[in-house]
Amino acid sequence: MHAITFDAPGDEAVLVWSDVPDAVAGPGEVLIAVAAAGINNADLLQRRGHYPVPQGASPILGLECSGTIAAVGEGVSDWHVGDRVCALLSGGGYAELVAVPAAQVLPVPDDLDLVAAAGLPEAACTVYSNVGMVAGLRPGQSLLVHGGGSGMGSHAIQWANALGALVFATAGSTPKLEAARRFGADVVINHRDEDFVTVVREQTDGAGVDVVLDIVGPTYLQRNLEALAVNGDLVVIGSTGSAPDAPLDLGLLMRKRASVTATTLRARPAEEKAEIVAAVRREVWPFVERGRVAPVVDTVLPMAQAADAHRLVAEGATIGKVLLTP
Repeated sequence: MHAITFDAPGDEAVLVWSDVPDAVAGPGEVLIAVAAAGINNADLLQRRGHYPVPQGASPILGLECSGTIAAVGEGVSDWHVGDRVCALLSGGGYAELVAVPAAQVLPVPDDLDLVAAAGLPEAACTVYSNVGMVAGLRPGQSLLVHGGGSGMGSHAIQWANALGALVFATAGSTPKLEAARRFGADVVINHRDEDFVTVVREQTDGAGVDVVLDIVGPTYLQRNLEALAVNGDLVVIGSTGSAPDAPLDLGLLMRKRASVTATTLRARPAEEKAEIVAAVRREVWPFVERGRVAPVVDTVLPMAQAADAHRLVAEGATIGKVLLTP
């Protein structure tokens, strides 16, 4: 099969469409003929040498894909050859074939484009595991999403809106703010010329939001806490900069009885990933099946143009996902 490989960390030019040994489904796994793979920031970090591959995972880039099942391994009975699926991967998505534990696979509804479906698994599993399982967002509560025009942010806004939450979203350009509103954000905030803490307090009569989903990290830590309501939850799923001396007012944290959680998804044990995928299928997939939550795709490129796709993601101007097709 063909896959994107690189011999040493570096810029986008190191990515090469190469011949590699075929992936094979082991016990408890399925083999997927890849229709598309989603690009995530973790892929760019791995390419640069800043994201170690978890033990036992494929070194090939790609943490999510869609396609059809080409083979099933020993002990797999829930999936069959020809099924339309998308999957959460530990690696290996930038390829023509990928093997994945059957418990990390989700069905693609008949009326959902198979290529576009590649943009769902990573966002759905990251958002629900943090906002749903950790923070326990419920109908009638409020959520602040940073990066409302991103693949992660677009999914979080749609899901929270479908759930019945009040959604705030930040972004840094008019097109992204307009997109966030289309996705279902009730209040959009331009972080370049508005203070999201002030806007949140004004819109909630001073109460703050119940949950903050943050992809920025240290530089937003204190301000996120200020935007939280009493008993609120701040869940951090990414960091776009370094601020080793970022302040956090522990007195305010305790007075608000708030929680701060930071997680990653890729290195979790298979058992945890299986639990998350099962919860997503139960709690999120009904919205996908009804069209309330859909993948947001900015650009689709051939895998041989993975370097161009990485440049697009790095530039930060895209709205939604960039996908690669074999």
